[in-house]
Amino acid sequence: MSTATDTSRPAADVELRVDLGAAPGRLTLDNPVMTASGCAANGPELHRFFDVRELGAFVTKTVMREPRSGRGTPRMAETPSGMLNSIGLQGPGIAAFVDTDLAWLAAHGARVLVSIAGGTGTEFAEVAATLAASEHVDSVIGVEVNISCPNVANRGQVFACDPGASARVMTLVREALPRDTPIIAKLSPDVTDIVDIASACLKAGASGLTMINTTLGMVVDLDRMRPQVAGVTGGLSGPAVRPIAVRAVWQVASAMREGRLPPAPIIGVGGIRTGRDALELIAVGATAVQVGTATFNDPMAPVRVRDELAEELARRGYASVRNAVGAALT
Repeated sequence: MSTATDTSRPAADVELRVDLGAAPGRLTLDNPVMTASGCAANGPELHRFFDVRELGAFVTKTVMREPRSGRGTPRMAETPSGMLNSIGLQGPGIAAFVDTDLAWLAAHGARVLVSIAGGTGTEFAEVAATLAASEHVDSVIGVEVNISCPNVANRGQVFACDPGASARVMTLVREALPRDTPIIAKLSPDVTDIVDIASACLKAGASGLTMINTTLGMVVDLDRMRPQVAGVTGGLSGPAVRPIAVRAVWQVASAMREGRLPPAPIIGVGGIRTGRDALELIAVGATAVQVGTATFNDPMAPVRVRDELAEELARRGYASVRNAVGAALT
């Protein structure tokens, strides 16, 4: 029963619509919950469990210019608080992606945030240009630029670890796409100063930021006394990285609030399993969130998190998710 001091409201009354601040209407989402790249393939797999239109946006698996078979097996390892993956950006290549995967998503009414990558800045731009020329591009609400992959032209250094390399990629992608196409830079936590990388990306034309990608980890098989995945190291995701994601979003959002960075929308990702987890990232400055590793054991996780987030907001008296963005920064 409600009391005189009870500020709660029905969850159904909470406004979940968010605006990620790009061209008018282009990135206005019915709710702030998306899939995370690489954790839900490209649509049909999750569509067996719920309509992909229920999500704020569907984020695709990262696609590159050419088909890739990925790394050798084993590619994944379980940890006590997350998962290590060393897939190696396996995929069909951008031509097959737009003809098959993007066509399917468009036919099913999904709002699509396409994740792209490349071994060089030029390759990023070529992938973006092919996407822009697709007959299904109207379903694309934006492009997430995965700069957390190795730069083959620079001895394998990860683009997102160097401000100059990050900026060059964003500039080339910006030039390859129509000016009103939002581009979101996906940042790595494995850097000394994530604010510095964010600044370089935003100055080079990024519309917003996704934080964070996986962090580099390693697991040893003690029965064989060998690394458990064939690639030796891999990306750690899951609950273990959520505090890192919260810290990264807080640092960048604080820099924006203090005027050290231009204001831009942030998409929070890393270890979200519940609506409470999602709200934690929103409270430190994320406008929207992505649900990834949780879908491996609970395919309904994205829509469940959406509903739980509404309940968490209602319990605290928030009329809108927008009112909670950055609440912990004040």
